[in-house]
Amino acid sequence: MPREIITLQLGQCGNQIGFEFWKQLCAEHGISPEGIVEEFATEGTDRKDVFFYQADDEHYIPRAVLLDLEPRVIHSILNSPYAKLYNPENIYLSEHGGGAGNNWASGFSQGEKIHEDIFDIIDREADGSDSLEGFVLCHSIAGGTGSGLGSYLLERLNDRYPKKLVQTYSVFPNQDEMSDVVVQPYNSLLTLKRLTQNADCVVVLDNTALNRIATDRLHIQNPSFSQINQLVSTIMSASTTTLRYPGYMNNDLIGLIASLIPTPRLHFLMTGYTPLTTDQSVASVRKTTVLDVMRRLLQPKNVMVSTGRDRQTNHCYIAILNIIQGEVDPTQVHKSLQRIRERKLANFIPWGPASIQVALSRKSPYLPSAHRVSGLMMANHTSISSVSLASRSSVAILSHQPPSSFSPMSTPIPCLALAPILEISLSFSSLKVPASSTTSCGSGRPSWSSSARRTSSRRTSTSWTGLGRLCRSSLTSTTQPHGQTTSPGAPRSSDFLPPTPPVQKAQPPSCLVPLTQISSINNLSRFFSSLGVRPPSSLPCSDP
Repeated sequence: MPREIITLQLGQCGNQIGFEFWKQLCAEHGISPEGIVEEFATEGTDRKDVFFYQADDEHYIPRAVLLDLEPRVIHSILNSPYAKLYNPENIYLSEHGGGAGNNWASGFSQGEKIHEDIFDIIDREADGSDSLEGFVLCHSIAGGTGSGLGSYLLERLNDRYPKKLVQTYSVFPNQDEMSDVVVQPYNSLLTLKRLTQNADCVVVLDNTALNRIATDRLHIQNPSFSQINQLVSTIMSASTTTLRYPGYMNNDLIGLIASLIPTPRLHFLMTGYTPLTTDQSVASVRKTTVLDVMRRLLQPKNVMVSTGRDRQTNHCYIAILNIIQGEVDPTQVHKSLQRIRERKLANFIPWGPASIQVALSRKSPYLPSAHRVSGLMMANHTSISSVSLASRSSVAILSHQPPSSFSPMSTPIPCLALAPILEISLSFSSLKVPASSTTSCGSGRPSWSSSARRTSSRRTSTSWTGLGRLCRSSLTSTTQPHGQTTSPGAPRSSDFLPPTPPVQKAQPPSCLVPLTQISSINNLSRFFSSLGVRPPSSLPCSDP
């Protein structure tokens, strides 16, 4: 019995990527833009029911939910030749149509208002599945809808479907170009927290690397968004090949990601694909043996994430899964793995086994291919931590500090943005485990217990009480009774907000902290104005 997967497309980026993904799936399964199976699609060995379902008139409809707070992208999809492919009841557009304004807080707050309408659609799709396995979320972490509404949906999906897997294809912003969205680094950091705590698997798609691959490998001088989205759709379709063309192993989503994720927090994966092709040209790759494909997958230039993977930084692999498509002899795979181990082409962690798994899958019989063998690599690599460091460096630039001296405890930013950054402390720092560690990643599946996952990822909602407590703690003096000062490692008040005049007399516990006492009043006022909310005269806080 196929285990169904529901795809959630959020915002401009998520819907454009999802549109290309469904175009690719229709071409691979011989489905027309209207959802009707083509006459030449006579082979019945594929599993369309994982991502499609059949309507009463027997045409196929994607298990997709299209969500956006502004109508432009979804209207372009509904005006395309694939307009009849989607279920119109699974499309949700905000009533006001104003979008989130590239503001994470706006997208998150709007999600709280419209969550009933959204989950009516999701619940209906889930009830129509025979054996739902999980959800796939397509979004960007830099905008307003993909980051804010995406963060809200991640939290609610874990509460509503605690035993279902949640995999995301998250597009990270381009670090080589200055964005016109000033709050983009804040959007990224706030979304990273939810991806760390509420997602079971995050496939990182870096716009920096995607543009580099399109320029260097495909020889496209100025790649368009459509061409970049085609690259992403190739990665998404290849990663689901074993689900749609079943074999003797890796037939479900948990089987794919279990071997890649040793612990629940080490779930940020990078991908690579070779050989790359486009509609206009074919990449100059002549020899496509299994060994050649697996060797090319280990090269940083074919990886969809821009990370520092030099040997001087001691970054290494935690686990690798290669999906090889084509008519391949298993003996060739065994010889290729032996050659890679002999030449030490992949540097693995010292505290776990050198896990390189290979899944074999056949190609679609309805799409012509210029290459006999192609491959996709999904890898868990410690250099993925550099993606979070890039976002933190962007926050440092906004605060007029050099990135080298930046720390989440020393940046004068609004309290509402400071609290999640302090909470993240980014689990990426645990990626580089010392060699003396006795932790063993093992070769079995990770524990997907919902209660354990909830305990390890306990969330604190952003509330006025928490904001008041944070601002109040920043106003108190660092001098302890009897002249004792705080320890060097303890956070000081100057770490949270700019210096304030010393408190002459201890204030009794109160229920309100006047905003006039907060030195970052201008930052808070600008933040409230961006939300269209009138700043309150005081903030509630809990007694110490």
